Amino acid sequence: MPTALSGYRPRATGTASVTENYLETLIKNPVTTGPATYTKTQGAVAVSSAGMTVTQTFLNGFQTANRTRQAEGQVFAARETLRTTEQTVLLNAATAYMNLLRDAAILELQRSNVNVLEVTLRQTRDRFNAGEVTRTDVAQAESRLAQGRSQLAVAESNFITSKAQYLQVIGVPAPARLAAATPVDRLSPRTLAGAIDRGRVEHPTVNTAQYNVDVATHQVKIAEGALAPTLSAIGSVNKQYGSTTSLAVLETLNASLQAQLSVPIYQGGAEYAAIRQAKETLGQRRLDLDTARDQVQATVTQAWGQLEAAKASITATQAQVAASEIALNGVREEARVGQRTTLDVLNATQDLLNARVALVTAQRDRVVASYTVLAAVGSLSPQILGLGIQVYDPMVHYQQVRDAWAGVRVPDGR
Repeated sequence: MPTALSGYRPRATGTASVTENYLETLIKNPVTTGPATYTKTQGAVAVSSAGMTVTQTFLNGFQTANRTRQAEGQVFAARETLRTTEQTVLLNAATAYMNLLRDAAILELQRSNVNVLEVTLRQTRDRFNAGEVTRTDVAQAESRLAQGRSQLAVAESNFITSKAQYLQVIGVPAPARLAAATPVDRLSPRTLAGAIDRGRVEHPTVNTAQYNVDVATHQVKIAEGALAPTLSAIGSVNKQYGSTTSLAVLETLNASLQAQLSVPIYQGGAEYAAIRQAKETLGQRRLDLDTARDQVQATVTQAWGQLEAAKASITATQAQVAASEIALNGVREEARVGQRTTLDVLNATQDLLNARVALVTAQRDRVVASYTVLAAVGSLSPQILGLGIQVYDPMVHYQQVRDAWAGVRVPDGR
């Protein structure tokens, strides 16, 4: 904005010079009779001068006005880009936290599963020593315990990876105790159609594309302004001590005020090419806007589908966990009376573990999907989430620098 607004302001240039000048003149004196006489002067003189020129443009085909509006569009587009980055950071933060929460829960499930398998192996060995089961049952229990320990090692690795990703995204180490997270569906539209409508209007990507259309529109007007006449006022003043033409002149003061009208007639066709180029770019930006809206609609639809799938998955996995618990208890009772084998107990234990892991994963997907929907409609922000943090306001910096006429320091003092 200060760059664009500088077109309204005058431009002043100061000059100063010092010249060591040697002057020699021979003048023929006027005579009426007799031989001609001459006067010769010579000598060195230091000529110094100082001056200033001020130029003010009054008319330039509204190029300054259009550059100012174009700069405003660029500022607004940059703010929407900031919103996009903000949404990405917040979504990454929610995802990193939920991944850590999920992997911590899975790690505890795998540890508990190893403990259960160790107990099962001891009981199987005792029954083998009593002659109730065969060596095959013991081998099956040992195999499942080895598999459980392998899964535990994988879970520990995933948990360590999630902690590292949490540190990278959040910026601080993960806390020792993690609180359960809740979805943010209350902040999103209630229907898919409402979510699509909001996303096509409020998403920062769409707004950025819209402002880019405005910027390209003003660029066409700026290019067309090159064909318009330019009216300027030029004032100058110059004071000179000494003269390069006469040793007798001691001082000279020269001041002028000039009105200059410049009318472009033909510059080889470059200005016409610039206009055509700007119009083609404008057409491209309009296509970008349509593409951005379609992309947002697709993203919202995909996120909405993932959210609905996560909700259904939670309901299904909860029923699966409940059924697996009942099945495991029944298989254990039947195994005590000899109606089930050790392998049946191990399979039922594994089924319950898988169901609980699936439930934990579905709960994680449910929360992340709710944040994804909120980001897809362009509403994932600290203000809407109600975060207790200091929110960056770009208007503060904008007002600090917008009307600055001079100065090289930025607002933070650099």
